[in-house]
Amino acid sequence: MSELTFEQMLEESFKTIRNGEVVDGTVIDVKPDEIILNIGYKADGIITRNEYTNETNADLTTMVSVGDTMTAKVLKVNDGEGQVLLTYKRLAAEKGNERLREAYENHEVLKAPVAQILGGGLSVVIEEARVFIPASLVSDTYEKDLSKYQDQEIEFVISEFNPRRNRVIGDRRQLLVAERAEKQKELFAKIQAGDRMEGVVKNVTDFGAFIDLGGVDGLLHISEMSWGRVENPKKVFKVGETVEVMIKEIHDTKIALSLKFPESNPWANAADSYAVGTVLDGRVARMTDFGAFVELAPGVDALLHVSQISRAHVDKPSDVLSVGQEITAKVVDLNVAEKKISLSMKALESASDAPEKAEGENEAAEEV
Repeated sequence: MSELTFEQMLEESFKTIRNGEVVDGTVIDVKPDEIILNIGYKADGIITRNEYTNETNADLTTMVSVGDTMTAKVLKVNDGEGQVLLTYKRLAAEKGNERLREAYENHEVLKAPVAQILGGGLSVVIEEARVFIPASLVSDTYEKDLSKYQDQEIEFVISEFNPRRNRVIGDRRQLLVAERAEKQKELFAKIQAGDRMEGVVKNVTDFGAFIDLGGVDGLLHISEMSWGRVENPKKVFKVGETVEVMIKEIHDTKIALSLKFPESNPWANAADSYAVGTVLDGRVARMTDFGAFVELAPGVDALLHVSQISRAHVDKPSDVLSVGQEITAKVVDLNVAEKKISLSMKALESASDAPEKAEGENEAAEEV
């Protein structure tokens, strides 16, 4: 039997390794762009920056120290320079994928910070394994700007798992939908028409504002924003502000809201405030061919018929009046039940024409 040389015995004293094998090692040197490991093999193992982290310009000396133990995977037994090329990142990703597989199969809710904002959604990392959450699955409402999610910790489930095709899809939307449904159930069980509660303005449109009542949205229609007239809701409300609203009506899962609180109803004391014979100041709000509507208070409009504008003949109200003009007139008719008030300017023109004015007042009441 031939004797082994020293070099042969030394070589046989080291373990053998293969591509794809997982090895343990001890850090013997760290450079900004690579880590050198003693893996108990005849050659040292090398982990480059790209095979350790996804951070492009990371300084490995701030992340790893000499003497640390690490587990890595063999990419190449010989990298061309006699060293073993290792990867830490890919092994971690494989372990992460196994973690994601378990979460997918068990419908587990995961939590992780958003690592990156992409054009079509968000990217999160679970144990070095990446999960993509499409924009359509980020929220239960349309999100135009996803930048607010950067570094934010979010919860999601894995809705599709196919690592071979690099398709690991996360879904946050279904969690929000389920949460909203639960909140709706709780809220509808305890509210009724007439209740007052605080809400946050979620969206403002030309026809009204949507108010978040705590997981459930209610519609505050433009006609319910004030006892008076609101021309543009966007000039009255701002997204994010808190408002107190009254529940006007509940129909299935829809809630109609109102700001017309009973105690502020301008018609509550109309019998006293607008009694026949009372002289009032008002503002011309709008005009028609048959007369002008005068705003006496927010939510209280009265009709000034064309025949009651002046003792002189008036063809059209716009011939002598203009929108926004302040006028003084006398109440000649009041119907609180139907919320109708008739005015007369003619009745105030001169004391010498009193009989004529009284007759005119009756005419106005009959015409209205």
